[in-house]
Amino acid sequence: MTNINSRYEKETHVQNYIMRSILFILLGIFAIYYLMPLFVMITTSLKSLEEIRTGSLIDLPREITFDAWKTAWSSACTGIQCEGLKPFFWNSVLLAVPAVIISTLIGALNGYVLSQWKFKGANLIFSLMLFGCFIPFQVVLLPMARVLGLIHLAGSISGLVFVHVIYGIGFTTLFFRNYYVSIPSELVKAAKMDGATFFRIFISIFLPLSLPIIVVTVIWQFTQIWNDFLFGVSFSEAGTQPVTVALNNIVNSTTGVKEYNVDMAAAIIAALPTLLVYIIAGKYFIRGLTAGSVKG
Repeated sequence: MTNINSRYEKETHVQNYIMRSILFILLGIFAIYYLMPLFVMITTSLKSLEEIRTGSLIDLPREITFDAWKTAWSSACTGIQCEGLKPFFWNSVLLAVPAVIISTLIGALNGYVLSQWKFKGANLIFSLMLFGCFIPFQVVLLPMARVLGLIHLAGSISGLVFVHVIYGIGFTTLFFRNYYVSIPSELVKAAKMDGATFFRIFISIFLPLSLPIIVVTVIWQFTQIWNDFLFGVSFSEAGTQPVTVALNNIVNSTTGVKEYNVDMAAAIIAALPTLLVYIIAGKYFIRGLTAGSVKG
């Protein structure tokens, strides 16, 4: 009997080892396949034009040069202007930072009210805000353009901030409402008995508990706003365009020989902020996203 059990355990161990090995091999293949475009972008951006024309896309650069990065940042042509990505990059910073902060704060307040301060019609309001998450970008273009014209924000960075805040409120409210539902209502009742006001409860109790969902919301909103192209190209002018619009103009503008190394460098520069956000705070994303789904 002991020999049979020992043989069974050995066979199970071998099977588990084989399954894990197959799983790791498959994951490695998928990772290589997924990262190959990034590898090609990085290596191409570090090559000269002559090396690109005479070599292969997947070849490592024979001589590393950052000339393409300098051109993409400061002198690449985005149409009739040849200022590189620099001014448009800072336009995106001026757009994304306040839009993320404002939409996150409004979403936190909305989620706090809808989860802890029940009133007649609260579920209907939440359902309508949730419906706003599924409205395609294209549907709101004409109404939003009309609104921006009426409030005199058309073609400005402030107008783009307004657009992204309005469009992002549905998502941020959803995140915070689902997170705050898991916080016991007894905390609010006890605070009310102690004389705490609406904002006092929010600032002293809910905000300190909100770090996981704040990280989720910031990552989500920053990624959506930074990578947006449609709103940027629809509601901006020449001096207020975000980096995604400038990147499109660089790639589609040709003033002679096509500079693929500059295009690749520009694409990496435009994507760097979102990559850094995910590298720094990505491990908190799933943790915070699922934190409010488990009721204690």
